[in-house]
Amino acid sequence: MSPTDPSNMVLEARNLAKSFGSNTVLRDIDVEIRRGQVVALIGPSGSGKTTVLRSLNGLEIPDAGTVTFGSGDASSGLAINFGAKVGKKDLAALRDRSAMVFQQFNLFPHMTVLKNVIEGPVQVQKRPKAEAIAEAERLLERVGLADKRDAYPFELSGGQQQRVGIVRALALKPQLLLFDEPTSALDPELVGDVLGVIKELAEEGWTMVIVTHELAFAQHVADEVIFMDGGVVVERGPAAEVLRAPRQERTKLFVKRLQHDV
Repeated sequence: MSPTDPSNMVLEARNLAKSFGSNTVLRDIDVEIRRGQVVALIGPSGSGKTTVLRSLNGLEIPDAGTVTFGSGDASSGLAINFGAKVGKKDLAALRDRSAMVFQQFNLFPHMTVLKNVIEGPVQVQKRPKAEAIAEAERLLERVGLADKRDAYPFELSGGQQQRVGIVRALALKPQLLLFDEPTSALDPELVGDVLGVIKELAEEGWTMVIVTHELAFAQHVADEVIFMDGGVVVERGPAAEVLRAPRQERTKLFVKRLQHDV
């Protein structure tokens, strides 16, 4: 299937705009994500990266713009115009198609690892509990945490908690995985384990959008890099081009400042 084939489109966002009071954080943002593609959002703190990510699944409600999911498949397509009133049903349908891995893990502290993982599939997706448990155990084994199924989040390291967060997202069987700076809350020695899991997912063909400051990781894993600053897209293109030979001066300055990571 050609990358430009319309049926290969997973999500298309157009003209996303968002303000918090007098502070405009997004201005006419366009994002296209195709099946099996990994898109990295990079930029300085406060550039709007996380707001874009959260807008893609309705955790943040933009003031304007559209998000179209599955545009090439009318049977499962979903189009939301944020400039109009958006109903709870449409937001639920949008969120059902993607899963978020959060910066601060966001695990339920009163639930075991296993219960954290099966909560969404059982309570939200109404899947049989036995099926959800079997899938959770398979995924925990995959990330080296099979022996932690009955542990509580406080008993885990930050890296282990984030791997549980990834398993929780995978258990929902989403069309799109969203990562919000998945390593920024981790001690440096724990970063590699989490990035390794994400790299494996990319190699398996998962469709992902990743907000990250790990430029070397973005260069090796992402198909496309989008550099943002001041709520706008400054530059976008293949990862190697944007990170090794950026065209825009603002991108050059940002990459140079972090070049020890590239």
